[in-house]
Amino acid sequence: MCWFHSLVSIQNLLFIFDKLLTDTSVKSGVYNIVDDEDLGTTQIIDILAKAINVKPRKLHISTALVTKLARLGDVLRLPLNTERLQKLTESYVVNNTKLKQALSINQLPVTATDGLLYTASNM
Repeated sequence: MCWFHSLVSIQNLLFIFDKLLTDTSVKSGVYNIVDDEDLGTTQIIDILAKAINVKPRKLHISTALVTKLARLGDVLRLPLNTERLQKLTESYVVNNTKLKQALSINQLPVTATDGLLYTASNM
């Protein structure tokens, strides 16, 4: 199982804030502030492992087994149940096209991979 997530690097967040504060032509509105690309869970693990110089250890567990364990959690009232599994596996992907159009840019200065690598390396 690999889920995708939208993240925002601190560099892109600061870039966007600067643009919003200095560019008076940007219309007021609600914007999704996220990096241009989404990262999968396994990609995030690999990037974090690379940043701290360790080899990632990943367990490959079948979707069917996890689903059965969650159903068992419903019956036995365990912390992992179908409701929590649903929340864990929901999509956390949002689109920043409206923001980029408002700022008149094609892409943000830092990729999600580089932003996460930078953040993890400097902790």
